[in-house]
Amino acid sequence: MKISTLLSIHKILVLLFFFAFANTYGQVKSPSDKTLFGKPMTTKNSNPNNGIIRCATVEYEQFLQEKNPNRLNDAQFEAWLNPLVTKYKTTRNSSKIAATVITIPVVVHVVHSGQAVGTAPNITDAQVESQITILNQDFRKKIGTRGGTSTNPVAADIEIEFVLAKQDPNGNPTNGIDRVAFTQTSWAGRGNDIDLIVKPATIWDPTQYLNMWTLNISDDILGYAQFPEASGLSGLDSGGTAITDGVVSSYDVFGSSDINTSFLLASPYDKGRTMTHEIGHFLGLRHIWGDGGSRDSNTKDCNASDYCDDTPKAGWENYDCLTTYDSCPTDPGNDMTENYMDYTNDECMNIFTQNQKDRITVIMNNAVRRSTLKTSIKGTVIPLFAIDAEVKIETDYSLDGVSDCASLPAPVNKKVILTNRGTSPLTAITLNYSIGGGANQTQNWTGTLAQNESTIVTLLNTASFGILTASITTTNGTTDQRVSNDMHTKTFGPVNYNFTNYVFNLQQDFWGDEITWDLKDGSGVVKYSGGPYTGKHSEILPLPTLITRNWTLANNQCYTFTIYDSQGDGICCAGGSGYYNIKSTNGLTIVASGAEYTTIENIQFTTNTLGTKEFETSNDIYLYPNPTKGMLNISIPNNFGLPNSYTIANTLGQIILQKEVSAASDLSLNTSTLSNGIYFITVTKENEKKTLQFIKE
Repeated sequence: MKISTLLSIHKILVLLFFFAFANTYGQVKSPSDKTLFGKPMTTKNSNPNNGIIRCATVEYEQFLQEKNPNRLNDAQFEAWLNPLVTKYKTTRNSSKIAATVITIPVVVHVVHSGQAVGTAPNITDAQVESQITILNQDFRKKIGTRGGTSTNPVAADIEIEFVLAKQDPNGNPTNGIDRVAFTQTSWAGRGNDIDLIVKPATIWDPTQYLNMWTLNISDDILGYAQFPEASGLSGLDSGGTAITDGVVSSYDVFGSSDINTSFLLASPYDKGRTMTHEIGHFLGLRHIWGDGGSRDSNTKDCNASDYCDDTPKAGWENYDCLTTYDSCPTDPGNDMTENYMDYTNDECMNIFTQNQKDRITVIMNNAVRRSTLKTSIKGTVIPLFAIDAEVKIETDYSLDGVSDCASLPAPVNKKVILTNRGTSPLTAITLNYSIGGGANQTQNWTGTLAQNESTIVTLLNTASFGILTASITTTNGTTDQRVSNDMHTKTFGPVNYNFTNYVFNLQQDFWGDEITWDLKDGSGVVKYSGGPYTGKHSEILPLPTLITRNWTLANNQCYTFTIYDSQGDGICCAGGSGYYNIKSTNGLTIVASGAEYTTIENIQFTTNTLGTKEFETSNDIYLYPNPTKGMLNISIPNNFGLPNSYTIANTLGQIILQKEVSAASDLSLNTSTLSNGIYFITVTKENEKKTLQFIKE
């Protein structure tokens, strides 16, 4: 049996007996059959004592540089950063800079596969909160904590604090903990799945939040971070990395047993220092030995640098603090094994230095998506209501891996997450929902939810594809006090369109020879295709001529559009702004669009597959502006003609207004006389009805 297999069994047994024994990483794993971010894993990557990969940030950065040709390499980055650090240190030494504390809003995406909260890897709120506590102790050098024990004269208070976000991207209240369920039970540490699936589906605006992900990582990788990017260097800044920016951690090293010994944590990495280390990378710090040497391969490199003069030279990494090490005896000072940027066990670490602080300060003032965190207000508390329920539709991840219409799985009933964002307990919620243009349905939930507690509700009779809209109509038997988080819409499976003529546009970047695409029907037959094109291979404008193709498709068919890039870097960011889109012939309906994909991207859609109910199932009928404070417009495509009439009902089903339609002007109505709340418009066309929801503010 392989040693790696034994390690997997070991980890399972540890979890089963967690409350009886301390969870430890203790088996040595052979790297021979593993890869790390697409490259063969060597012993240099892992701890020779237990096979654990303490940090994969260096390998991840190499992966990003290879994937994005315009991303600065290490030498270019340091050529940008070091003069700024030198200038800052000169100013600091002249005592012209006043001390200020920066607060960074954090969102923690807890990724699981359906486990109850408190069952690995769906860690508890308390475990998440303990990690934030540890970060603040370490980055503020708080006396009386592990992070404040260093007596070294170069130890520094970094003057950065972290707070779980209080506002979500829509300005609604949150506790900064975002629980996300995927069908996949573990995620390869090599990064492709995490970058391609997890991060884009979950990330909050990285200019306003520090995104953290905790999940079950295979390959015994504890964590890695995305290194910052330079700003102000035209032609050198990298692109395409905004949707992956943040810090990744294995769930069992996220949090601290110093705060609670019952957390799902693995000794000796159970004190929260994995995230302290990785956020150091996120803020621009390098490993103290400069990543030149390797203890396991017995190769020292005392010339490699972390660009901080007050961290003594080290020839390789250290994994413990049991003794004093001096791997570079010709340079003054022992290895700083207590530094957060070494590889020692959590209980060893207790120091950031003044020069590391200087480097972080410059990054926070100048780097892309770091400087904006300083001014983000997402960590500021907003006024709360007593009665405030939130609804979110849970993604149906049974569609993961589906690449064409022929392999679509049988639809399943959809689920929503109900969360109490108010200050009073929630005991009853009434939901209204519809999917794929079908009839509105009502479902009641009863129970007890304290503030920020959630529950999952399975909606009845939603086993179909299309656009699902779910809304809260009443909370605790009355009107919900915050309407902005009372409705959520999500698309499941292929969206249906009631037309068969389409326009495909492709704006190439400068490497058109990397791009191909095709459109297949439900039987896998290619109906249209293109590429590879001629590559300009020069980032000098103009971009190549826009390619436009007209598609005439069959009725009652499912189609799959796929676009490929042989180099895995998409078409968005190489010098110009490449893109693709699929639209209706009048340009009003966008079926698909994109640019920032990697190797492959696909989209499925159908053409009028639901038969003669074209009006009732159309996704092109909508209301705007929604929410509204006054005028509300009903948008209906010209091919349908005018409807016969429409009615407006409140959440109790009471008809408030009924109107016959005789002219296009009748599709605009003044809602100023309506009370604030949720309403439903039912539009009638011959023997078909279309019901839409709007919010009056």
